[in-house]
Amino acid sequence: MVTAQTDPRALAAEAAATLTHRFGISSIDLALVLGSGWSGASAGVGEQLGECPLEELPGFAKPVVAGHGGALKLIRTGTGKVAALFTGRTHFYEGRGVAAVVHGVRTAAAAGASAIVLTNGCGGLHADWAPGTPVLIRDHINLTGATPLEGATFIDLTEAYSARLRALAHEVDPTLLEGVYVQFRGPQYETPAEVRMAKVLGGDLVGMSTTLETIAAREAGLEVLGISLVTNPGAGISPTPLEHAEVIAAGKAAEPRLRALLAVLLDRL
Repeated sequence: MVTAQTDPRALAAEAAATLTHRFGISSIDLALVLGSGWSGASAGVGEQLGECPLEELPGFAKPVVAGHGGALKLIRTGTGKVAALFTGRTHFYEGRGVAAVVHGVRTAAAAGASAIVLTNGCGGLHADWAPGTPVLIRDHINLTGATPLEGATFIDLTEAYSARLRALAHEVDPTLLEGVYVQFRGPQYETPAEVRMAKVLGGDLVGMSTTLETIAAREAGLEVLGISLVTNPGAGISPTPLEHAEVIAAGKAAEPRLRALLAVLLDRL
């Protein structure tokens, strides 16, 4: 018998039912996953309707990475839409499996969302993309060797990241850059040779999240807007060793710009 313990989609449906029941709503309209450096930027972006620790929802665990929040926040946007903010995510390198990585995306879809904003902190492959620079993800390269899809599940990823939503983001902030995000498995940072490889392959950004969630979101029919925050230069570009502390510091410094971007975007999506 298929149960929530054996079927990831059944578990997502259970989490969605718990979410809507707990907050007394029928559904949500959109969702945001706030990655490294982004949690602080979510403060005050809408009317808060409620909040709970992520681990209190079926299938979720407390984030293990510093700089992530660890809560589900429910807000109402200026246009009256209900948005779920996941201030933290499960990373592939945690070893909990792909289903755990994409559980938040599938829960959002099961709760009624039609669009999702996936954010992350990442390394930049261009010397002139300074830490604190937000970049829209135009496309991605998945180097994890994994996928959330099973069996003969053929999903078209020609437009994995919605051109419509990117156009909206450019209306909000015409200075936004666009780039190709390359996901490595992690948790170690990339070597200089790996950074050079990613650039040769067409990458502009490197990180350890997002692509698996995007695949699951497209399978579920969600429009995806991906936004990376350049928190550090990639290995070999910067003369100094990489540290997670600089990821957190870059996110903190960029909070005012990120908060303004998210506040207006949520009203437009």
